[in-house]
Amino acid sequence: MLKKIIATFCLFFTSLTYAQVGGESTYQFLNLVSSPRQAALGGKVLTIVDYDVTQALYNPATINVDMDNQLALNYSSYLGGISYGTAAYAYTVDRRTQTFHAGITYINYGSFDGYDEDGNSTGTFTGNEASLSFGYATQIGYSDFYLGANAKLITSNLEQYNSLGAAVDIGLLYINEYLDFHAALAIRNFGTQITTYAGLNEKLPFEVDFGMSQSLENVPIRWHITLENLQEWPIARPNPARTTSDLSGNQTDEKIGFLGQVMRHSIFGAEIFPEGGFNIRLGYNFRRAEELRIVDQRNFSGLSAGFSIKMNKMRFSYTHAKYTSAANSNFFGLQIDLQ
Repeated sequence: MLKKIIATFCLFFTSLTYAQVGGESTYQFLNLVSSPRQAALGGKVLTIVDYDVTQALYNPATINVDMDNQLALNYSSYLGGISYGTAAYAYTVDRRTQTFHAGITYINYGSFDGYDEDGNSTGTFTGNEASLSFGYATQIGYSDFYLGANAKLITSNLEQYNSLGAAVDIGLLYINEYLDFHAALAIRNFGTQITTYAGLNEKLPFEVDFGMSQSLENVPIRWHITLENLQEWPIARPNPARTTSDLSGNQTDEKIGFLGQVMRHSIFGAEIFPEGGFNIRLGYNFRRAEELRIVDQRNFSGLSAGFSIKMNKMRFSYTHAKYTSAANSNFFGLQIDLQ
């Protein structure tokens, strides 16, 4: 039975691998960071299996009984005055039925001044998008594999244009309790627009990610490695700002080798005291670092760091993520144990 499920999962994966990265699809907010913990560990983590109820927004296979009656609220002052946040809650009906999960992702682009083709003011307008998700996960037989899914309803309002969409996330998780090792595969945002903005049907930001994590045996550290956007190869594009010219004026585009392409799929993260009441989190996102790096200037793009502290039945989290010299982001989160 397990072999049939895995084979079906792999066939589903291979049938959907087509290139979509930022700017090539709609509802891009669906792949934004879901919590300060995610942000601190580089932006995308698939293998956290504990109380963190927000984790299921990114990989539904991580839904577990430790999330029971946990409520999480997260907020970020993002780039360019954009604000967005997430909320998540899980409830365990019984140990056999396991746990159901619900989540919301919301983004507000702020207010804009509108003008017609002649430059006349048409007033201000706003833009916002939201996604409501419901998730469930189950153990595959008596194996070490867990399968989960999120069903998402998506709404988008941009000036006078509106769109409605639907999508699913599918996650597969492997847990080796003896080694305290986790591995996960997530297929995200497989779906379609139900209604379009102006008659043109656009693709959703489909994404395939793979992750691994493990706690060190005698050191209170858990490392995380995520390989993102596996459906896109090559993912890197030459940066026009790094084009070089010789004495004859001949220009040479930036060359990105195989190793450079692999590293741009990679995200590294580590948690110090991951199971403690206070922990520290660090991450490095290689693609963000390379795409936002300024030539001949060190600005530490791609780095992120944060912490969390537990106070009775509440846990507060904060993360600062470096993007560019001119713009960085702060993430705030509060998880409440309602039991």
